[in-house]
Amino acid sequence: MLRHEIKPGRAVAGLVMLALAAGYAADAAGAWNASWTFFAPVFFGGLWLAATAAWVSYRVRRRREARKASAENPAVAGPPHGGAAEM
Repeated sequence: MLRHEIKPGRAVAGLVMLALAAGYAADAAGAWNASWTFFAPVFFGGLWLAATAAWVSYRVRRRREARKASAENPAVAGPPHGGAAEM
């Protein structure tokens, strides 16, 4: 099996959508009486959480790739001591 990239934002979005579907199913079956105003914040909060997870994952991946590239080629590392170039 080929390895694939982990995408936490999509995983969080999928879990939120499954939770919403379960809530709507429980409401339709009469097991739970919830108004639509309960589901709207859960939906938008879940989207915000998924976007945050995707953004954090993206930043970590970029930083790891930059660190790996600088370790392989010291000329790419930039100025010494990690600061701005001295004038």
